[in-house]
Amino acid sequence: MRVGFIGPGIMGRPMTANLVAAGHDVRCYGRSDASRERARSTGAEVTDSVAAACEDAEVVVTMLPAGPDVLAVTTGDDGVLPSMPPGAVLLDHSTISPDEAREVHAAATTAGVRCLDAPVSGGEAGAVEGTLAVMVGGDPQTLAHVRPVLDAVGSTIVHVGGPGAGQVVKAANQLVVAGNLQVLAEALVFLRAHLGEQDLPAALDVLGGGLAGSTALTRKRRALLEQHYQPGFRIALHDKDMGIVETAARHAGLALPVTSVVATMIAAVKARGGGDLDHSALAELAADLNGSAR
Repeated sequence: MRVGFIGPGIMGRPMTANLVAAGHDVRCYGRSDASRERARSTGAEVTDSVAAACEDAEVVVTMLPAGPDVLAVTTGDDGVLPSMPPGAVLLDHSTISPDEAREVHAAATTAGVRCLDAPVSGGEAGAVEGTLAVMVGGDPQTLAHVRPVLDAVGSTIVHVGGPGAGQVVKAANQLVVAGNLQVLAEALVFLRAHLGEQDLPAALDVLGGGLAGSTALTRKRRALLEQHYQPGFRIALHDKDMGIVETAARHAGLALPVTSVVATMIAAVKARGGGDLDHSALAELAADLNGSAR
């Protein structure tokens, strides 16, 4: 398919590469020189404007940091929607609020464009491997039409409801991931206090093989053991996502006390200057709270 791709960042660059490898005709736009250089490394055609990436595209993919970015890029005068041909599909992989997603859907309908909110989970590793989980909100027939595009980037692709539903499920995903990482951080403090560093890998091995095992533990094991938090998913973005969870919970009148605590811990890592660290850096804060040397 002819695909326009907006946003070749940490997640977007490998997703673009997988689309090219699957045989799609991909034109890619990034705002910065660095992002455009990343896009060139994928084999995609790199454009100098959003409009050039979207012109004649059957599908336009957006992978951007936050809701305001998505709204600005999609609805601006020189943005995605005015540049797309009627009947094409806007596929937004960004993580934004359900309300923002519904706003994008409405704008797409007005422009004569079909739309899916399709946030992803799996981190940079999942993007590289093409094994992302994709949570799709919108029309199921539109999903069937763009399935060849989604199959290039994900291995678990599920229609979860109408417009905005994908973002609701993604918010729940981010809550579960954050809670998992926080409990892992505290478990590491506990294990180091009782076992020391030498026996820690064996302890994680047995935890990973039982009910305590998780994708988070598998993906973040090396970072947690080596205490090096090179970003695969930045704390600043997870902080934004937890804000989405808390706002949506408040609108629904829900009491989620553990959510509030975990959101505060992520905000604290960001406030300490760790916004550009990987979200596994929750372990660093847990160690500091207990006077542990890093």
